Amino acid sequence: MSLPAPEDHRRKWDLSQYGYDTKKRPLSDEEKDEESKPANELLKARDYKVDLESKLGKTMVISKSTPANLAGGYYCNICDCVVKDSMNFLDHINGKKHIKNLGMSMKIERSTLDQVKQRFEYNKKKMEETKKQYDLDERIKELKEEEEKIKAYRKEKKKQKKFKSIEEKEAEEDSGEALDMASVMGFSGFGGSKKS
Repeated sequence: MSLPAPEDHRRKWDLSQYGYDTKKRPLSDEEKDEESKPANELLKARDYKVDLESKLGKTMVISKSTPANLAGGYYCNICDCVVKDSMNFLDHINGKKHIKNLGMSMKIERSTLDQVKQRFEYNKKKMEETKKQYDLDERIKELKEEEEKIKAYRKEKKKQKKFKSIEEKEAEEDSGEALDMASVMGFSGFGGSKKS
C-alpha cells in the first residue's frame, strides 16, 4: 500500500497543538523595556548653524586638568565627546550615534505630492523675485561704474609710466653732465674699465 503523496514537501506545524500563541505569551524584561521606550522621532533638519569657525586661528593652552569641552577640538555636549577636526565633527553630528542620542531615528518623513508641488512653486516665486530685483537699469548702472573704474585705473597707470620716464630722463641728463665734467677734468671715467 502506498501513502498518498503530500501536496507540499514542507512540514506543517499545528500551532494549536503546541500552544504557540505570541499574543498570550508573557513578555520578557528586554521586550518590556523596548515597549516602554518612546518611539523615535523622524529625522529633521537642523534649525541652527553649525559653528566650525569660532575657534579657527586661535591658540589655547591645554593642561591635563582642562575640561573636555574647553580642550582642543570640537566638543559635542550631547554625546560628551571631543572630535579633533571639523570634517570628523561633521561626520559625528550626522552619524547614527549622535542622532540616536538626540532621540531621532535615521528615517526621514516621506514627502507627499502636494508638499513637492508647493516647494516647486515656492522656489519658482523666489527665482522670479530675484529676476525682478535685478532689472535692466541697475545692470546698465553697474556696467557704467565698472567702465569708469577701468578708465581711472588706466589713467593712473599712464601717470605712473609718464612719471617714471621723466625720472629716467633726469637721471640720464645727470649722468651726461657727470661725463662732460669728467672729460673736462681729463678723466675718461671713474674706474669703469681698464685700458692697457
